Amino acid sequence: MISVAFLIVLFSLQRFGTSKVGLAVGPALFIWFCCLSGIGIYNIMQYGTEVLRAFNPIYIYYYFERNPTQAWMSLGGCLLCATGSEAMFADLCYFSVRSVQLTFVCLVLPCLLLGYLGQAAFLMENLTQNEQVFFLSIPSQVFWPVVFIATLAALIASRTMTTAIFSIIKQATALGCFPRLKIIHTSRKFMGQIYIPVMNWFLLVSCLAFVTTFGSINEIGNAYGIAELGVMMMTTILVTIIMLLIWQVNIIVVLCFLTLFLGLELFFFSSVLGSVADGSWVLLVFAAVLYLVMYIWNYGTKLKYETEVKQKLSMDLMMDLGCNLGTVRAPGIGLLYNELVRGVPAIFGHFLTTMPAIHSMIIFVCIKWVPVPVVPQNERFLFRRVCPKNYHMFRCIARYGYKDVRKENPQTFEQLLIESLEKFIRREAQERSLESDENGNTDSEEEVASSSSRVLVGPNGSIYSLGVPLLAECGGVSNPNFGSSTSFDGSLDGTMDGRRSLDNELSFIHMAKECGVVYLLGHGDIRARKESFFVKKLVINYFYAFLRKNCRRGIATLSIPHTRLMQVAMQYMV
Repeated sequence: MISVAFLIVLFSLQRFGTSKVGLAVGPALFIWFCCLSGIGIYNIMQYGTEVLRAFNPIYIYYYFERNPTQAWMSLGGCLLCATGSEAMFADLCYFSVRSVQLTFVCLVLPCLLLGYLGQAAFLMENLTQNEQVFFLSIPSQVFWPVVFIATLAALIASRTMTTAIFSIIKQATALGCFPRLKIIHTSRKFMGQIYIPVMNWFLLVSCLAFVTTFGSINEIGNAYGIAELGVMMMTTILVTIIMLLIWQVNIIVVLCFLTLFLGLELFFFSSVLGSVADGSWVLLVFAAVLYLVMYIWNYGTKLKYETEVKQKLSMDLMMDLGCNLGTVRAPGIGLLYNELVRGVPAIFGHFLTTMPAIHSMIIFVCIKWVPVPVVPQNERFLFRRVCPKNYHMFRCIARYGYKDVRKENPQTFEQLLIESLEKFIRREAQERSLESDENGNTDSEEEVASSSSRVLVGPNGSIYSLGVPLLAECGGVSNPNFGSSTSFDGSLDGTMDGRRSLDNELSFIHMAKECGVVYLLGHGDIRARKESFFVKKLVINYFYAFLRKNCRRGIATLSIPHTRLMQVAMQYMV
């Protein structure tokens, strides 16, 4: 019950962030290591210095010679002597590499050596007292203060591992290997200091289940040994790949590294496999379930994105679709959110087939999160044209930092978006004028639109080259009839001068803004084809659908008024 109470307090403090809790973490760890070294020095002085002979590696041979089986079985426990210190500094997102190196060499390593030497000296004189050696070796005068510090150090080590899990989940989410969860950044200075509420409470429930299920600390130690050795072996394999592909180290050196480290880790791993039946199997099952969740999410997300890219609309098809349906242009601005950076998403064609009318101005909005705290408002939006000018359709990439206010006031967001679009149009007109002066000839309006579509022009004047246009050239395609329902004329006379054309387009934007802004949201889903294998149907139609239904949607952080929200669902067969 004491352990359960401490766990509840520990996970309840996670939401305050490392910066605030760190004020107590540093001094507590320093006192803990000082206690380790102090108790070790006391026991060495009290029971003799003969224990220092343990530095001689010949005693490893004597140990295995006396009882090979027992020595081999004890290797897992020997490994835990080092992994406890690793847990306290598990995440480099919170500390620099140099600080970790100095702390380990100058503080952690000497204190651990002195602590274990002191316990060995105590055991040499008290061979029968081999249960809870550390606490038995503490002098009675300082017993309870050391117990308090030891408990606090264990909590700190557990908390550090929890924050490391937060960082791993965030990175897995960014790579598309884990369902989206709500992530709260607790520091403006350090990007890695985050808090994931759902994962925090999930870990709390899991830890409580483990503590109440396992009968003794030895069973938890066996499970922890398998987990640590699994991490070590995976790290060795990944470092080997990096040495071959990134560092391009000589193959002989790589093989020597792999043989030495992986062979040693496999030797240790073989010693803890015998404890699988004692409780470690629970951890292996937990890892297998987590791996399946990550694999299914990655597989489904990849299929969905590939299908959306394959089925995106071409310019000719979109314009023909509009003509065939008798499409009209209703006054106003439509903001269509989608994940594609290039091309017209297929969900837009679904909008046209469902409601054969589109707004007089359409902006395809793509939200992207960038690894900086705050994106300045004058650099948030990047624009480019999607269609010829008289169609009034644009592509917008909205960039947000991890500390930006994502639930903006709708009026503020719309005002900033329109101002950025106006800056883009002015910049585009300026670039067109400069090109005309340099080339000495007048290009057609379609050619200018095609040329300008090959760059992204930021509101601050920065130009980002894309190399190729978003959409294929659509010369020779007649303009669709937008009908008479449009309350104002949206066409621009191609023969008027650049200044008047710019003024007319800006006036058109203001008139569309006054008519209102509507948010168009498309929910794309995937289903396995009827001829697909049973396993694929099971994974896509049930497991992935369940994860997608219960994960955090990409638009969850947006503040969209429901009175101006229009949603259309679309299903892709994969």
